[in-house]
Amino acid sequence: MSYRFRFDNILHIKEREKDDALSIFNESVKKFEDAAEKLYELLKKKEDLESYQSEKLRTGLPVQEIKHHQQFIINMEKTIEHYQKMVMNARNRMNFLQEKLQEKNIEVKKYTKMKEKDFHKFLNEMKYLEGKQMDDISIQQFMYREN
Repeated sequence: MSYRFRFDNILHIKEREKDDALSIFNESVKKFEDAAEKLYELLKKKEDLESYQSEKLRTGLPVQEIKHHQQFIINMEKTIEHYQKMVMNARNRMNFLQEKLQEKNIEVKKYTKMKEKDFHKFLNEMKYLEGKQMDDISIQQFMYREN
């Protein structure tokens, strides 16, 4: 008699759902990292531009060039604000997907634990039946010897 877990199909479905959730989570982590990296680059670029501008102000800079730098910084700040929102959204999505992944992991662990318990129950039943069968064989041999 071979062992067959009655919820095997459900376990496979839950494992597939967990794998799908993991790949979606990994994708969201990558998007978060990309957005955060772009935000960092923009902040670094703005910092470099501001330090360049302050250096140029010390040595003398035409008014037109100051206006140009200020306008560029204002545009860059708008872009930075946009990327900050993107990073925040990506982080929220990543955290949400992480919770979903944890839920899927818990479901798979529950079914795996059920399978382990069911398998141990199956083994105990097999031992019991084997012992019963050995008892029957012993009784038959004893009866055969008596006759």
